[in-house]
Amino acid sequence: MLFHTPGGSIELNVTSLFIAGWTGRDMAAVNHHIEELKELGVAPPSTVPLYYRGSSNLLLQANKIQALSEGSSGEAEPFVVLSDGKYWLGLGSDHTDRPLEAFSVAHSKQNCAKPVADTVWPLEEVTDHLDQLELKSWIKEEGEWIAYQEGTLASIRPLKELIDGIDLPENGGMLCGTLPAIGGVRGAVAFRMELNDPVLGRKITTEYEIETLPVVA
Repeated sequence: MLFHTPGGSIELNVTSLFIAGWTGRDMAAVNHHIEELKELGVAPPSTVPLYYRGSSNLLLQANKIQALSEGSSGEAEPFVVLSDGKYWLGLGSDHTDRPLEAFSVAHSKQNCAKPVADTVWPLEEVTDHLDQLELKSWIKEEGEWIAYQEGTLASIRPLKELIDGIDLPENGGMLCGTLPAIGGVRGAVAFRMELNDPVLGRKITTEYEIETLPVVA
């Protein structure tokens, strides 16, 4: 995939994809969420954080995706890639099939495309102020964009900790966890997300539509 960087365009070939889950820094909040999901039939994670695997071809840069379930929804997440020994930071959506989560979280993640923005920054440029980066998303409901997620990376475990947790391999990409949904997790016809760097005065943004495919038997 081709990405824009502060120094020009770069091709990043991601051959292995990791999806970090349960990455909140507030363990009390993480445990509370685990208990909430257990009541909905979602099995608790075997470890916290937990690194799910996904096919690297799920990653795409597109303004539209197709999903089999009306209950699928996006999640704005920091996206880290290791290429030629250098770490890059971007923005991606861990779009997930929610009804399938009750059967298997891993399967629910593998069942959906993972849209990523076409811009990345050298991770080293933001290392000293990572916690100040602002992550936001919106969903389109009844023709209007509604705030869906908002917070800073201070709510997510330090990215270096997540990277070291799996020893991210060369040409590896990782979605690094997300923030709570305002008003609850739900599907929408479109998803917009943003990673804002208030220190260096720049943003990474992208959005995409979701086409729901019919379930036939």
